[in-house]
Amino acid sequence: MEKIVELARLIERHMAEPGILGTALPRLSLIRANQPSVPTPAVYEASLCLIAQGSKRVSIGDATMVYDASRYLLVSVDLPLVGHILQASSDKPYLCCKIDIDPAALAELIVAEGGSSSRSDMPALGVYPSDPDLIDAACRLVRLLDRPDTIAALAPLIEREILYRLLMGPHGAMLRHVATAGSHLNQVSRAIAAIRARYDAQLRIEEVAAEAGMSTSSLHAHFKAITHMTPLEYQKQLRLQEARRLMLVRGATAGSASFAVGYESPSQFSREYRRLFGAPPRQDIARLQTAPDRGIAL
Repeated sequence: MEKIVELARLIERHMAEPGILGTALPRLSLIRANQPSVPTPAVYEASLCLIAQGSKRVSIGDATMVYDASRYLLVSVDLPLVGHILQASSDKPYLCCKIDIDPAALAELIVAEGGSSSRSDMPALGVYPSDPDLIDAACRLVRLLDRPDTIAALAPLIEREILYRLLMGPHGAMLRHVATAGSHLNQVSRAIAAIRARYDAQLRIEEVAAEAGMSTSSLHAHFKAITHMTPLEYQKQLRLQEARRLMLVRGATAGSASFAVGYESPSQFSREYRRLFGAPPRQDIARLQTAPDRGIAL
């Protein structure tokens, strides 16, 4: 409990205002919200999310998970989730640190550790009881922000420790499957990377399947099992979320944003945007601009 309080203090010290802060550590982000949010769709990258204060619900398909200071979220591949901050206020803001998983470092550690898993199908995300050693490592990582000159030397060591503790935890088998060539999680992860790299182009499922090392039928089956959507539905979410970012951050119009992400029909874009975000583009962006906390998805 003492360590989670320390983590909350560290995050709050670096996050005076609500939002998502990228830091001098490339794989570390800090998040603060001063009020509960509406359910917000977003693609969560493979990462560890540690809430130091407040609570959050994430959903994918029919599956829903709640996590807080006593439970952390681990996402093993990039997944389209719907996030909903449940507890947050000005006096006790929602405070979270997100640590992205470095696949190369993970693969290297798995080889060194020598563990393996015999299960062929693993969940792509999970919520697990808090680990004091994991929280302690996260505190030391965030504390490096106070000493930028130490980041290059110490951050890789602490991140490696965090990966090691995750591998030794109840989700170790899941992480091993992500890094193991030929596993369904690994193949779907490669398919996701291919779709994300060309989200604004016409989806050619045969090319994606080839890059993933799967047949088209196998890709559809395992992609749907892991992400709760088809590759085409996944691409659609990527397009709509990028269009939303362009309108919110860069001031793009709905029409220009829709064309920028690959839509040919503005009316189709508007219909699908409303279906995902619950309001037409102009109304949704106006809502986000007047209440910044509402767009915080992580």
